[in-house]
Amino acid sequence: MSLEHVALWDKCLAIIKDNVEEVAYEKWFVPIKSYSFENGELVLQVPSHFFQEYIEENYTELLRPVITRVYGKGIKLYYKVTVVENPIATVNVSSPEKSATVSRNIRQALPAQPLSPFQTPEYEDLDSQLNPYYTFDNYYTSDSNKVARVAGEAVAASPGHNPFNPMFVYGESGVGKTHLVQAIGIKIKEQNPRARVLYLSANLFQQQYTNAVIHNQLNNFINFYQSIEVLLMDDIQEFAGKIQTQNTFFHIFNHLHLNGRQLVLTCDRPPVELEGIVPRLLTRFKWGLQVEVEHPDYALRRSILHNKIERDGLVISDEIVDYIARNVTDNVRDLEGTIVSLMAHAMAFNREVTLELAEQVLARSVRMVKKQITIDSIKDTVCNYYNIKPEKLVMRSRKREIVVARQVAMYLSKKHTSTALASIGSLLGRYDHATVLYACKTIEGQLQVDKELQKAVNEIEQMMTA
Repeated sequence: MSLEHVALWDKCLAIIKDNVEEVAYEKWFVPIKSYSFENGELVLQVPSHFFQEYIEENYTELLRPVITRVYGKGIKLYYKVTVVENPIATVNVSSPEKSATVSRNIRQALPAQPLSPFQTPEYEDLDSQLNPYYTFDNYYTSDSNKVARVAGEAVAASPGHNPFNPMFVYGESGVGKTHLVQAIGIKIKEQNPRARVLYLSANLFQQQYTNAVIHNQLNNFINFYQSIEVLLMDDIQEFAGKIQTQNTFFHIFNHLHLNGRQLVLTCDRPPVELEGIVPRLLTRFKWGLQVEVEHPDYALRRSILHNKIERDGLVISDEIVDYIARNVTDNVRDLEGTIVSLMAHAMAFNREVTLELAEQVLARSVRMVKKQITIDSIKDTVCNYYNIKPEKLVMRSRKREIVVARQVAMYLSKKHTSTALASIGSLLGRYDHATVLYACKTIEGQLQVDKELQKAVNEIEQMMTA
C-alpha cells in the first residue's frame, strides 16, 4: 500500500498545528494516524472511542475545511478505533461508542464471580471518565454561576464531608453543568489520585443496569457502584419513568450517602419540577444543595470567548468578541462553536476574521438577538401596552390588571434575558425567586388556552424587538 496517504495527513497536521493550542495539538492530533485513503474515503486511526467522540464534538468544524483543502472536495471521513473489532464508523452516525467504552471498563472492574453478602469485593483501578480539559482553571465565573462554582470547590475540598451532599446542579443545556461537575472530579483526583471517582450519564447507568439484569450480574453491578467514593452523574432527568432503575439507584444512593461518599448530580430542571421520579428518590435529591447554573451573562460570555481564542492561538479583535458576546446569549456551546465556525470559514475561504465575516457566520449558525432587551425595556413596554404607570407595576397591588401585567413582565424577563429569577423579582417589586417562578408558570399555562393573552404577549414581544 502506498504511503502517500500518510504524507497527505502530515500536511493536514501542519495546518492544524498552526490553528490550535500546542497542548491541544499534542494531546488530540498527534495520536491520530492515517490508516488509508482510497476512492475518496479517508480513514483515520484513533486510540479510543472516547478519543473519537471528543474529536467529533470539538474539532469537526476545523477538520472539515482542512481535509477539503488537502484532499479535495467530497471526501468522506471515517475513524478506525484500535481497541475494537470491525471498528470503522462514519462521523455522521450517532452511536453509543463512549458508553460502550465506559461499560467495558466497569465490566472489567467487576468480580468474575457473584459475591456472597459477606465478601468484600476487590476492584481494579478505575478509569474515572473525566475530560482533562474541564478544570476549575478554565471554568470562568460571574453572577450567573458563582454560587455553583463556590459550592463545587467546597465539595472538591472535602468530598462527602460537607453540607452539599448531594450537590444537585440544574440548568438548561449548554450552560456549563458538565464542566463544573467534571472540574470537581478532576480536583478531587489531583488531591487524591487513588480516589474512586466516576463520571457518567444517567442514560449510561440505565444501559448498564439493563445489561446487568440480562446477564444476571445485578448484585455485582450494585456492589461496584457502592464501591465508588465520588459519583458524578449527568442528566438525572433521564431516569424519569424507569422505575426499576430508580429503585436500584435509590439503594446505591443510600449506601453512598450513609457511608460519607459524595454525590453530584446534574439535571435540566430543579427537583420540584421533575416528573416520573419515585417520591423517595426525589426526596433524597433535595437533601443537600440545589443550585442553578443560569445562562452566561455578558461578562462571562466575554471571558469564555477570550479563553477559547487564547487556547486556540487565534487573533480576533475586541470589536468582534464584543459583537459575538452581545448576540450569542444562550449557552457556552454556541459561544465556542461560533469561534470554531469563524476559524473554519476564514481558513476555507482564505479570509481574515472580520466583523463582516462574524456577522455572516452568526446569521447562519445561531439565533441572533435583534435588539438589546433589558428588564427596564420589558417593564416599559408592558406598561405602555396595558396603559399603566411603571410605579404601579411594582406596587403590591392585587388588582387583576396590575397582577396580569406584572406576571407578563416577569414571564418575558425570564424568556428574553439571562437575569436570575431573584433579580427579576427584585427589579419588579421586591418579589422572591418562588414568586417569579410561579408567575412564569401561570402565564405559560394560560398561554395554552387564553387566545387574548396569546395576542397580548405576541404584540408586546413585537413592540420589544421593533
